[in-house]
Amino acid sequence: MASEEASLRALESLMTEFFHDCTTNERKREIEELLDNFAQQIGAWRLCLYFLSSTRNDYVMMYSLTVFENLINKMWLGVPSQDKMEIRSCLPKLLLAHHKTLPYFIRNKLCKVIVDIGRQDWPMFYHDFFTNILQLIQSPVTTPLGLIMLKTTSEELACPREDLSVARKEELRKLLLDQVQTVLGLLTGILETVWDKHSVTAATPPPSPTSGESGDLLSNLLQSPSSAKLLNQPIPILDAESEYMCSLALECLAHLFSWIPLSASITPSLLTTIFHFARFGCDIRARKMASVNGSSQNCVLGQERGRLGVLAMSCINELMSKNCVPMEFEEYLLRMFQQTFYLLQKITKDNNAHTVKSRLEELDESYVEKFTDFLRLFVSVHLRRIESYSQFPVVEFLTLLFKYTFHQPTHEGYFSCLDIWTLFLDYLTSKIKSRLGDKEAVLNRYEDALVLLLTEVLNRIQFRYNQAQLEELDDETLDDDQQTEWQRYLRQSLEVVAKVMELLPTHAFSTLVTHHREGNQEPDSLPAHVARVFPVLQDNLEVYLGLQQFIVTSGSGHRLNITAENDCRRLHCSLRDLSSLLQAVGRLAEYFIGDVFAARFSDALTVVERLVKVTLYGSQIKLYNIETAVPSVLKPDLIDVHAQSLAALQAYSHWLAQYCSEAHRQNTQQFVTLVSTTMDAVTPLISTKVQDKLLLSACHLLVSLATTVRPVFLISIPAVQKVFNRITDASAQRLVDKAQVLVCRALSNILLLPWPNLPENEQQWPVRSINHASLISALSRDYRDLKPSAAAPQRKMPLDDTKVIIHQTLSVLEDIVDSISGESTKSRQICYQSLQESVQVSLALFPAFIHQSDVTDEMLSFFLTLFRGLRVQMGVPFTEQIIQTFLNMFTREQLAESILHEGSTGCRVVEKFLKILQVVVQEPGQVFKPFLPSIISLCMEQVYPIIAERPSPDVKAELFELLFRTLHHNWRYFFKSTVLASVQRGIAEEQMENEPQFSAIMQAFGQSFLQPDIHLFKQNLFYLETLNTKQKLYHKKIFRTTMLFQFVNVLLQVLVHKSHDLLQEEIGIAIYNMASVDFDGFFAAFLPEFLTSCDGVDANQKNVLGRNFKMDRDLPSFTQNVHRLVNDLRYYRLCNDSLPPGTVKL
Repeated sequence: MASEEASLRALESLMTEFFHDCTTNERKREIEELLDNFAQQIGAWRLCLYFLSSTRNDYVMMYSLTVFENLINKMWLGVPSQDKMEIRSCLPKLLLAHHKTLPYFIRNKLCKVIVDIGRQDWPMFYHDFFTNILQLIQSPVTTPLGLIMLKTTSEELACPREDLSVARKEELRKLLLDQVQTVLGLLTGILETVWDKHSVTAATPPPSPTSGESGDLLSNLLQSPSSAKLLNQPIPILDAESEYMCSLALECLAHLFSWIPLSASITPSLLTTIFHFARFGCDIRARKMASVNGSSQNCVLGQERGRLGVLAMSCINELMSKNCVPMEFEEYLLRMFQQTFYLLQKITKDNNAHTVKSRLEELDESYVEKFTDFLRLFVSVHLRRIESYSQFPVVEFLTLLFKYTFHQPTHEGYFSCLDIWTLFLDYLTSKIKSRLGDKEAVLNRYEDALVLLLTEVLNRIQFRYNQAQLEELDDETLDDDQQTEWQRYLRQSLEVVAKVMELLPTHAFSTLVTHHREGNQEPDSLPAHVARVFPVLQDNLEVYLGLQQFIVTSGSGHRLNITAENDCRRLHCSLRDLSSLLQAVGRLAEYFIGDVFAARFSDALTVVERLVKVTLYGSQIKLYNIETAVPSVLKPDLIDVHAQSLAALQAYSHWLAQYCSEAHRQNTQQFVTLVSTTMDAVTPLISTKVQDKLLLSACHLLVSLATTVRPVFLISIPAVQKVFNRITDASAQRLVDKAQVLVCRALSNILLLPWPNLPENEQQWPVRSINHASLISALSRDYRDLKPSAAAPQRKMPLDDTKVIIHQTLSVLEDIVDSISGESTKSRQICYQSLQESVQVSLALFPAFIHQSDVTDEMLSFFLTLFRGLRVQMGVPFTEQIIQTFLNMFTREQLAESILHEGSTGCRVVEKFLKILQVVVQEPGQVFKPFLPSIISLCMEQVYPIIAERPSPDVKAELFELLFRTLHHNWRYFFKSTVLASVQRGIAEEQMENEPQFSAIMQAFGQSFLQPDIHLFKQNLFYLETLNTKQKLYHKKIFRTTMLFQFVNVLLQVLVHKSHDLLQEEIGIAIYNMASVDFDGFFAAFLPEFLTSCDGVDANQKNVLGRNFKMDRDLPSFTQNVHRLVNDLRYYRLCNDSLPPGTVKL
């Protein structure tokens, strides 16, 4: 006894020392080692039992429980049965004796340890484990303890970790399912009892303004007046103990619902009771009372009541998230929806005391989140099921959802609700597409709701209606998607607008456009909702177009003579709204093209004319350079409106292209004027004096005109001539890189792209070819001067200046090639003729810069683009020369230097080189076949040895893609398929060539599966599977006889080691595809051999594993067997590791 006491004191002082601030890390490690060694001793648990019953030190108790946990989960198999009985008896007694005094985290840990024993021994050796839990729940004194035990059991036994065999997991789930009905009955009883007990004592409140108004909507939603009455009862005030007990019961239910199937065990009375508790979340009165009464205890009580509502909604959402609903459960679901929508109506009910928004603000934030989750699940999972019930009023539901959405107190809440509307609109769109006959009926049913939604969402993006909220949005910090909070808000809103437009086009367009016609129609002549939406755009445009009269000339330039603070603020709001509405107009461009082009032509023309007018106005009066009273606010606003008007016009480039082909037939002056005026608006902006945002918008519009619209007369417009002159003028200041590249692309495309609807002989190729050559010549003038010649071997120019010339020229040329790579042969021919000299200069310069990885990187990017787009035009001899130059330059030493010493740029250089080779090996025909041996040799003998053992993923993905493409596109380089062999398939084997290279490639693939990089593993597994699908890789003799089961072995080991668990499914399928080539060999030879080689399991366990692997030959059963084998093998190893040394196994 004395020694136990002494051990306890020693342990207490060690624990106190360990957690003391002054203890060094080294001393902590010593103590940790000491404690670990103590825990490993056989019989240490006895001392721990004494410690638990004799100490009040939390650290000591936690440590003692950890010793038990380790014993039960890792060493239980080796514990003598007498000791097990003692532990099973003592720990529950300890829990019962001390559960009220133990700190909650110690009590929960002790519960978990007891449940861990049940997980191992129930029902065979611990038959009263579950009965004890049920008894604890039924005894009023221990109900909370029983509920904690029940929840822990559900967590640990229903979805156990993998330290159990599959058979045991299945047994536990079955045992628990047998108890579900009893457990749900008990939980229902607890919740009902508490509710009823407190309902009786609750004083009847005076009739509130809301309690009597069940209204038509409620009688619609709830089948019987009695249920409405039931849900209208006042919410009882619970004492703290009942509150705690109910929260435990609801937590249990939420976890049970996560894994039990929907069935009759979930009774209507249970559902009704859960809904009663869900009402706690929207009971503002109780929260108010708690805060009025002032005491902190009352406040906590108010929060707890809110928490009960959150827990009840969690239970409801667990049931809602199940997509598979048995027929008999559908009625329950309907009832659930009806009851939840009663709550939704309660939350959104508008009366004098509260606006809906302030009511939502007073609710617990988590409760609102759970409620939104419910609504999302309802729309995404169950709407199609419920919509057909005549007694469920979908339109009324949408009315409530509308109120709920537009009164959300937070931006995140509003975003979540917009997502729900998007789901609903997608549902309607797909419903209409699948049942075209009902289109009118569907739209008539929902039209009013959609129009209301459209109006309100548009109002929400305007400062005119929503200034306070919009000013809170951050427009500077970028999120993971590279957009600010404001941009995300606008984008999500416009997506909803676009989806409504798609469903109700005539509606939306008649509105949009009537008001664009110079505002000469009275708003009253439009439908009511329309009159609200689009005049705003007109009003804001009038403000913008009217700014001209306020511009005065000052000493330093032009100034906007609007200075009063209130006027500046109104102008700021109007410009922000105009910018947003221009984006809305641009987003809707797609609804004017294609089949509806003719029908909506006049509407679209009005829109485009208005946009052209706005852009020209902005460019002519140079609003972007005007001085304003508040430059930090108004100047960015003016620039943004100008940029958005250009972007909106660019969105209509496909409409203009369709108009262009129509105009070609009619030769209409109207189209010519539109394009010429647009160019007049764009050209002044292509200048270094214009802000980047505006400059880039103008450049993108120019590119769209040149590439998408392609009018014949574009090159003859004076404004376009001006741009040509500016870009080719050596003395003109260069634009910023991005803009320079875009303008050059546009000019090149004007000359290279074929004009639509014109025969080949009218394309004027000779003239265009000469013009293109002179354009490229001007753009590459400085670059071509870098070429070393016999007279001047190397011009002396500072290296940095040379690098700038190379960067500027190659970025432009690469973009020009890239933009025409998919175009007609003629365009590519002209392009290559113009570029030929620059390409040759690049090849001549390449060796000189091989040690400058940043330059090499740019050059290889250029060559990669050339190979992808113009390899046919470059011709075989020159292409061969390029490949040969690269192969000569990238020696083993050069590769090692790039990969090992030059960091990410060096690796990028090698990756681009490998990408060029990928293009080469994919080329059909015989032209580049002579390079295959040297390409494979480069991969396997030079690159692979450098990267094989490096943990870094650099270069590996590109190398394996090159190997895969080499095999995939050059299969006959390895397998010569003769006509005879294909006729007598199965008799004659295909002739194998270059076997050593094939084996080396396969070995490299095998090695990659032993490395930790999961992306490379996934990619390479996909490549092998593709080669099998396309080329029957696994069936080839060489693979079948020497590699097949090596691969299966590696993949099985990967599953056993859990190193790539995310790919379990893919690995299982690959093992099946390999095994299915030779099932007999797999079952008769491979499996026994694999089990024999497994260490850490005895002969008997190996037999069991072998017996449990059924000889199924279909994919689902086979992969299930594989995962069972892997799970049980790990479990047996765990068991055997836990046996004490020297244990004799029978």
